[in-house]
Amino acid sequence: KNVLQMILSAILLILIFNGMARKYSRNPNKAPSGFQNAVEPFVIFIRDDVARPYLGKKAEKYLPYLLTVFFFIWINALLSLIPGSANVAGNLAFTGVLAAFTFVFILISTNKHYWGHIAWPPGVPLWVKPILIPVEILGIFTKPFALMIRLFANMLAGHMIILSIISLVFIFGGIAVAAGWGFSLVSILFTIFMYLVELLVGFIQAFIFANLSALFIAQAFEGGHHGDEDEAIL
Repeated sequence: KNVLQMILSAILLILIFNGMARKYSRNPNKAPSGFQNAVEPFVIFIRDDVARPYLGKKAEKYLPYLLTVFFFIWINALLSLIPGSANVAGNLAFTGVLAAFTFVFILISTNKHYWGHIAWPPGVPLWVKPILIPVEILGIFTKPFALMIRLFANMLAGHMIILSIISLVFIFGGIAVAAGWGFSLVSILFTIFMYLVELLVGFIQAFIFANLSALFIAQAFEGGHHGDEDEAIL
């Protein structure tokens, strides 16, 4: 079910963005319209509020990846709200693979300054370095691990709450039929409320994953800029 839903979400994204790309290619100077007009603000949002603030001149290089993970997480979060569908974004394998992709982008973005700060942290007393170096090395892996656990836990929690609220109907019904029927209205209202919350949570978690990915990638190559600035000051 998880694999089928991921294939479905990938096909939906390909159809949506290929259609938008064709419209842009046919009329590059025409204002967006229809569904294109609905999606473009989110693209601009990720470009202007996620990619450019962290990545600067390299934003265009990483923007396709950031947009892909953002929309892929978001559409799977929306599809998971359909009764009978799979909670793909709440699957540890799903979040782990996405975190692994971010980890690869972090590694290919590193430079000598990044590894120099890890192997021999500057401005630290000599006796502290043997303690700090293992911590810095561990930090390379904790960043993608935090991405994986954060997305998994947040997406799983909402669905667990919805399931728990619905299950209370049967628990009260097992105690007394009248209690089960009486609590059913409360359960339905809470479930509708949680569904509305999950609509927002899906967007927020997709944004946070893309935002932290951009931040971690930027940290991989920004050390060189700081070093250049220090040398210029000296």
